Amino acid sequence: MSQTVTPGTKTKSKTKTAPKTQRPPLWKVILLNDDFTPREFVVLVLKAVFRMNESHANAVMMTAHQKGACVIAVYTRDVAETKAKEATEMGKAKGYPLFFTTEKEE
Repeated sequence: MSQTVTPGTKTKSKTKTAPKTQRPPLWKVILLNDDFTPREFVVLVLKAVFRMNESHANAVMMTAHQKGACVIAVYTRDVAETKAKEATEMGKAKGYPLFFTTEKEE
């Protein structure tokens, strides 16, 4: 269908500016060190929940062991909280005080 514009007729062009979609805030998952959970079990949890390979999981575990805590990964809030809870529950199921927490990324 073609539209004819007669002289003197104004056409309005509708320019829509797409609103900029803001990225959701990110949250850190943090492993807290304890003196009871075996290192091998911590590595197992890191591999299972956070899909780390053996060497990366070992490095993360040692950092938490030496410094008291270690940032594991950064996700959106829902994913971070779900993974932290899942990892903590794995430890609890075996009777370990293994604990992961989340914190908003600054």
